[in-house]
Amino acid sequence: MPKILDGAAIAAQIKQEVAEEVKRLADQGVRPGLAAVLVGHVPASEIYVRNKVQTCAELGLFSELITPPDTVTTEDLFDLVSSLNSRDDIDGILIQLPLPKHVDAKFLLDAVSPAKDVDGFHPINAGRLQAGRPALAPCTPAGVIEILKRSGIPISGQNAVVVGRSDIVGKPAAMLLLHENATVTICHSKTRDLAEVTRQADILVAAIGRPGFITPEMVKPGAVIIDVGINRIDTREDFDRFFAGNAKREAAFAKRGSVIVGDVHPAAFEVSSAYTPVPGGVGLLTIAMLMSNTVRAAKMRRGL
Repeated sequence: MPKILDGAAIAAQIKQEVAEEVKRLADQGVRPGLAAVLVGHVPASEIYVRNKVQTCAELGLFSELITPPDTVTTEDLFDLVSSLNSRDDIDGILIQLPLPKHVDAKFLLDAVSPAKDVDGFHPINAGRLQAGRPALAPCTPAGVIEILKRSGIPISGQNAVVVGRSDIVGKPAAMLLLHENATVTICHSKTRDLAEVTRQADILVAAIGRPGFITPEMVKPGAVIIDVGINRIDTREDFDRFFAGNAKREAAFAKRGSVIVGDVHPAAFEVSSAYTPVPGGVGLLTIAMLMSNTVRAAKMRRGL
């Protein structure tokens, strides 16, 4: 029976450590602060940002939510980011994506000071990460490493295959695994004989953004599967493809009209020795790692 890697338990552990670090910093007169910029009204983003602000309060961090209208210009947002860069009470700046189409998102993300880039998206932090120098790493890939380490899964010397090459997950996940002494292969849509490559993986990270893409024949027996994908399916055909006979998922589908599936077909988990479920796996680490990054940024900025 494969082991389920519990994202909720690991996230709770990290949050507890962050709360303790915040208390230690308070004794030195430092309170880490996070500014969240949420443009317009995107329901999913509003829920996500609200959870981040609430978690800040729970852990003792200062947070400030800034909500410009969706008519805001790139120039206005640039001025906002510049003002946040100069504020000493703000250690982390989060620009919630997606932004309205008329806004130059890449320009704004690059405008965030690398020292306050708690999402780890800035090219300077990406370069530092590649060079193995102290950097703020993207939250989801950092969460992948935490899950592996805290679950007692060896990384050093293992063959790791990352399916997906995004700047936000795939590439930084590969770099972090490399720094942990794994032998890393990055695959993508143009990889030839993809299943042949993925079957070599002791650790298989699926981050390609396609529901149920990794099937059982693509997994080496006994491999550890880290499923980063979060895909909503809302048709009976897709539901039956992934969850036929699953009474719990059937009830959820009947109630909501949709369910979540990762980038790994549920049947593939049975081939593994351990895996992260969706939901309940990697996704729960993202906010925890954001809190950790904000505290780290506060300490790095002050040389602590």
